[in-house]
Amino acid sequence: MSQTFMPSIRDEEELARIQLEGLRWTVRHAYEGSEFYRRRFDEAGVRPDQIKTLEDIQRLPFTTANDLREGYPFPLLSVPTDRVVRIHSSSGTTGKRKILAYTRKDIEDWTAFFARCYEMAGVGPGDRVQIAVGYGLWTAGVSFQAGCEAVGAMAVPVGPGNVDLQCQFLVDLQPTVVCCTASMALLLAEEVERRNLRDRIRLRSVIQGSERCSDRMRRRIQEGLGVEHVFDITGMTELYGPGAGIDCREHRGIHYWADMYILEILDPQTLKPVPEGEIGEMVVTTLRKEASPLIRYRTRDLTRALPGRCACGSVLPRHDRILGRDDDMFIYRAVNIYPGQIDEILSEVPGVSSEYNIVLERRQGRDYMTIYVERDPAGDPLKDERIEADLEHRIKSQIMVSAEVRVVDYASLPRSEKKAKRVFDKR
Repeated sequence: MSQTFMPSIRDEEELARIQLEGLRWTVRHAYEGSEFYRRRFDEAGVRPDQIKTLEDIQRLPFTTANDLREGYPFPLLSVPTDRVVRIHSSSGTTGKRKILAYTRKDIEDWTAFFARCYEMAGVGPGDRVQIAVGYGLWTAGVSFQAGCEAVGAMAVPVGPGNVDLQCQFLVDLQPTVVCCTASMALLLAEEVERRNLRDRIRLRSVIQGSERCSDRMRRRIQEGLGVEHVFDITGMTELYGPGAGIDCREHRGIHYWADMYILEILDPQTLKPVPEGEIGEMVVTTLRKEASPLIRYRTRDLTRALPGRCACGSVLPRHDRILGRDDDMFIYRAVNIYPGQIDEILSEVPGVSSEYNIVLERRQGRDYMTIYVERDPAGDPLKDERIEADLEHRIKSQIMVSAEVRVVDYASLPRSEKKAKRVFDKR
């Protein structure tokens, strides 16, 4: 299949030239069009004509989620409102929503780079794509559908939830790809097995996003749905929406569209770049976005840059899968812990599944952590005690805290059609 939406960038030097051109345009566009950005730049003592190299991005002030909320309803707007053709709103915030505006060109750019995601996943004419994500104010459904149609595949816009309808369409319409959250993919895998549908569906790939997915969860989805590939797609409303990057068939990190935005990986405390390969916060700057450009926007998502070119040969750089959010961190006995750290340890031990809950409680003035993890479907209950001791030892040695681990029956923890809730803090 010809890759009609992939950029024809020869090497890293050409990519850097594209980024610098986009950065200089964005800074000038935002300064001239947005009162917010003009005030921020003036406060920081920086003007557009001072941006001469990519390193000069470090002179620019940061933008945060609070800036978007405080600028409600049209934060960061850098064009006249009569050029805005659509708005979207993000989920998961408190107080006022974060509303982002889009020009016609923004929508066209978004559709084009979302189409790259499908191309990188090998999706095109002849494929049928069951889209099981939210429509409406959310950015997900409409972008998955637009990108699907752009590459010439058939869109099946089922939307989220409704497992009975999802399973019915998997059988009746024979989609080759399903797009959903990782939690929904796991739920579908379990339902397909429970209903004995494996031989009646012809899914080839899953494209999933919105939440972290461990290697064990990925394998469980692959086995349950009988698919060859499970792709991780990234994105957020502030950065257009889903489609900002995806892993290729090598599954060695997320290729991101570096001709559309600059990605910095910074220490969340010092806001200085971390060495390549170390975990830091993703900070993004858009290079073409007209209505609501982002300049050094702190996403709070954690990942690391991956060195060198991918084995697939693409010049587009990669970052690791999203490892969590710095505001997902919880403090337990004076230790900062991310759920992803627990996730990785659980993935190391055979005999347990991908589903777990972390319960934090305070008893007699002291904090306690209990981790409930499901037994593998084929696991032996007689081995539970040994597995619990093994996991408790690994957590103690790797995270330096004591936790109680309890192996529970498979499918006994709650399932979700959206993002799974892992941490229950009852302190």
